[in-house]
Amino acid sequence: MDWIERIAEIRRWTRGGERAPHKPLLLLYALGRFQRDGNRPIPFSAAEAELKQLLKEYGPPRETSPGYPFHHLTTDGLWLVDTRHGPGSPGPGLRQLRDSGAAGRLHPDLARALAEEPGLLARIARHLLDAHFAPSLHPDLCLLAGLDLETSAQAPKPAVRRDPAFRARVLMAYEYCCAFCSYEGWLDGMVVGLDAAHVRWWAFDGPDDVANGLCLCAIHHKLFDKGVLGLTAERTITVSARYAGRSQSSRDLVLSLAGRPAREPQAGLSRVEQDHIAWHSHQVFRPPART
Repeated sequence: MDWIERIAEIRRWTRGGERAPHKPLLLLYALGRFQRDGNRPIPFSAAEAELKQLLKEYGPPRETSPGYPFHHLTTDGLWLVDTRHGPGSPGPGLRQLRDSGAAGRLHPDLARALAEEPGLLARIARHLLDAHFAPSLHPDLCLLAGLDLETSAQAPKPAVRRDPAFRARVLMAYEYCCAFCSYEGWLDGMVVGLDAAHVRWWAFDGPDDVANGLCLCAIHHKLFDKGVLGLTAERTITVSARYAGRSQSSRDLVLSLAGRPAREPQAGLSRVEQDHIAWHSHQVFRPPART
């Protein structure tokens, strides 16, 4: 059985291209628990707060109940839920899951494969990360999910799916300068601290084109992928009103960007396309925006 193919076929709620990484987040959490505890049942009462935090930080901007993936992942043949009354999930409602003593675990066939096949856990985790989340988010997401992919001798290298020339083209287009704060830096003739950020994530059909890229410093790249920062249709910078920062550095680096026009690429090179800006605004940015 090819478990990567099974994972790739997970049924996801879809509407107008919206992100719905609820089941992938639960699977990453379950894999982290498997690394530590084997396939012991995970009581919903113990997992609820941690799943809620994962959904809040790495799910879409809309609020989602942790009961949704805990119940609905059972339809994919990867996850089982039992209650004190017997096998089967009582439903996605929080009270139903709590009151019934619901507990979930990986399907025994998957757990057996993970135990017998070195490296399978890391390959599944890497697939889930690559298919559903921006690369800048992977390390922090693994940390929150309790996944250790760094020290495992069997951990695979990230799959190289993107055009390796994308970074060079985007940085050149923006003249090696952050489009949000104008940071530029060089070390021994090499650019340092600048990234080529995808506006529409490649996991969601974002192309490796300058028209889908921004040259951003490392901190603004992370904040852009986390939904703290965004762009309007006029390509001015938005700052989420949910972001809080009291220090002078927070005011200088983040809050002061609100309403500032983003740097344009060199003349003759493509600006970020409106479709990609709209995708980021609806799927990543955390509204409302500060005025």
